[in-house]
Amino acid sequence: MRISVRVEPRSSRNLIVGYQAGVLKIKLTSPPVGGEANGQLIEVLSDALGVRKSSIRIIKGHSSKNKIVEIDGIEGIPFKA
Repeated sequence: MRISVRVEPRSSRNLIVGYQAGVLKIKLTSPPVGGEANGQLIEVLSDALGVRKSSIRIIKGHSSKNKIVEIDGIEGIPFKA
């Protein structure tokens, strides 16, 4: 499954804000430096979806707030947000 994600780095807490207009919005505490926010995004999605981190890949937007994320092993969006 592929989803569009918009991240807000340097937030006060890690939080899946919601799914709106086809984009999942996620707040992250990490700064967008050295891939820290990307790593934290994968951790947050892994926890929320109950899948391994290795099942989640950022396929587009590594240095952007707007990303395309590919997740193996799930159908639909069963978030525990």
